[in-house]
Amino acid sequence: MVDLAHPATPAAAAAAAPSATPSRVALKRVLGPAHVWGLGVGIVLVGEFMGWNFAVGKGGAIAALTACWLAGILYTCVAMIDSEVTSTVAAAGGQYAQAKHIIGPLAAFNVGLYLVMAYTMLEVSNAIVTGDLIEAFAHNMGLVGDLDKRAFMVLTIVFLAWLNYRGVLATLTVNYVITAIAFAAILTLFAYVRPWAPGEVTKHSDLLTGLPYGGLGILAAMHFGLWFYLGIEGTTQAAEEVRSPARSLPLGTLTGIMTLLIAATLTWYIGTGLMPWEYLGQAITPLYDAGRLTGSAPLEVFLFVGTLFATLASANGCINDASRAWFAMGRDRYMPVWFGGVHPKYRTPFRSIVFFVPIAILFAVSTPLDQTITFSILSGLLGYTIMAIAVIIFRRKWPLGSINRGYVHPLHPLPAILLLTLCAVTYFAVFLGYGTQLLAMMSFYILASAWFVVHRYKYCRRGEQFTMAWPKPRGY
Repeated sequence: MVDLAHPATPAAAAAAAPSATPSRVALKRVLGPAHVWGLGVGIVLVGEFMGWNFAVGKGGAIAALTACWLAGILYTCVAMIDSEVTSTVAAAGGQYAQAKHIIGPLAAFNVGLYLVMAYTMLEVSNAIVTGDLIEAFAHNMGLVGDLDKRAFMVLTIVFLAWLNYRGVLATLTVNYVITAIAFAAILTLFAYVRPWAPGEVTKHSDLLTGLPYGGLGILAAMHFGLWFYLGIEGTTQAAEEVRSPARSLPLGTLTGIMTLLIAATLTWYIGTGLMPWEYLGQAITPLYDAGRLTGSAPLEVFLFVGTLFATLASANGCINDASRAWFAMGRDRYMPVWFGGVHPKYRTPFRSIVFFVPIAILFAVSTPLDQTITFSILSGLLGYTIMAIAVIIFRRKWPLGSINRGYVHPLHPLPAILLLTLCAVTYFAVFLGYGTQLLAMMSFYILASAWFVVHRYKYCRRGEQFTMAWPKPRGY
């Protein structure tokens, strides 16, 4: 009822009226565990179709298998740590958001850069393989004359960026389907080579060698052994878009690493039983080559489709993850706030998606595959190192029982210690073969850190960055 004796002043009326300021457009929570699985496995499964075999060239087939299992331990630790921290820090940016809440701004800035570089270089690697694969398949089938594979690289990047621009649900639903088909191709090839009858199709007794470079070969193989699993940590980038983070993220991530451990071992068995290690160690599309060697035309076509789908699923997931990390950094003003924009209709970080299209194209048409893989691995390694440190700090600041956790990883701090140890081994392995790239990337990240401290940090609003309703940390 209006008080006529005391009419409201304009200021009071304005205060009483509903706010006219529009609420900030947020990302949609539409994903479930299957989408998380499709994102994590979809990014990584391409590692079974290409790249892992460079580990064979580094140390032989036995060294590659050892590196595969050691890297499997490393990524199991990553998956367990990620599942606990991300189900608690359910925000876009994944490990970047974790470092921001647990360690501080400089660590968060670096982790954000590691994520963006790792996923962008992985996307570039996938585009390169897509171009090489289509060119090889067309030549083998006698379909057309000379093709310019660079056109397919560009088309892959542009099409998948458009798909990501249009919406995350459709993007990751596509990923789920084509990842399942790619995984089915591996299982079909494994069944076709009849592992229950060794010697009929596979020739491990003739092709397997010992350690041609000795124990050092195992160490060197760790470099590309990571390629079997690199990117499974990308499931955390969907944290702000899943319906139930406490359930979906651990379930999708842990089932994802189990899937990849099986796929990696099957892939090694198939490749080393059909090809000499000298050839396998430098092949661009080893599983497609294995399909050709079986002599079955339908299987060759299926492996072409499986390899193509694996590269598309991986590149698709990489665009999703790199854009989320960049978007989160822009929203927190670690990067220009312009990148923190959300599309009003599609509810996607559209500016961050579009920004990386020309960068990815430039690297795809100008950089060799082994170097883009190395850039991605090194950036991932740096992120895992900080992840191991962060989870130790996390447990100390907020012990069990002090905050709600969607998942608690067992045997703490053993996974963190194992992760740090295996990261140190892999740094040395990368240094043996790609020391120049290692030093160049470390220099880049040091210069970027200096830029952040001197210039960018003054734009950050730290009070707006901490979105978790946690109590003060122990010892605060």
